[in-house]
Amino acid sequence: MIVKDYMTRHPVLIEPGRSIVEAQGIMSETHVRHLPVAEEGKRLVGLITQETLRVPPNRLTSLNVWEITRFLSDLKVQDVMIKGKDVITIGPDLTIEEAARVMATHKIGCLPVLEEGIVVGILTDTDMLVHLMDLLSAPLPTVRVTMRMVTSKKGEVARLVSTIASQGWGIWAMGGALNPKDPEYWDAVFRISDAVQEEVVAVLSKIEGQQIIDIRPG
Repeated sequence: MIVKDYMTRHPVLIEPGRSIVEAQGIMSETHVRHLPVAEEGKRLVGLITQETLRVPPNRLTSLNVWEITRFLSDLKVQDVMIKGKDVITIGPDLTIEEAARVMATHKIGCLPVLEEGIVVGILTDTDMLVHLMDLLSAPLPTVRVTMRMVTSKKGEVARLVSTIASQGWGIWAMGGALNPKDPEYWDAVFRISDAVQEEVVAVLSKIEGQQIIDIRPG
């Protein structure tokens, strides 16, 4: 799964010379929280977020309402944007998990996607949640089960898949991760089709060395 498959293509852009009032209006109208700032040719020069548009109160305390209005209307995007050299970006061919790692490491909510400095898309935390939903969702009713197994023991996932297949059940989706409290264990999530929950419990609970952590209709 690659960034270009999940990014928003042709994102809303704004020029550096536009006012921050216009930027706020665009964000409100288009329901976005991030605006790449681009010059002619969609070349990235900065980034506007909801956070960057918040003017510190101490800059306004000595002004009256008319002065505040004039002050805000005079502020330009280029005055408050994150400068291009400080914007963290990615390319469209990066894997989705690598992009997620970049966002988590830097604690940011979006990644402009560039090709030779040109904005071709944007990947946001919302896009990542959609990816997670797609990864573990199913178009038909299933039984969603989480199985815990020892990380160091090879062939455990294959053994689980083989057991499911031997019952004539299908697998619509699957994923897994190290247990956050104990990395010695791996928690595998499966959505099993053509099965009854009670039957799944009866069969999977007999797999030696594995444990059903959670099971529910999916």
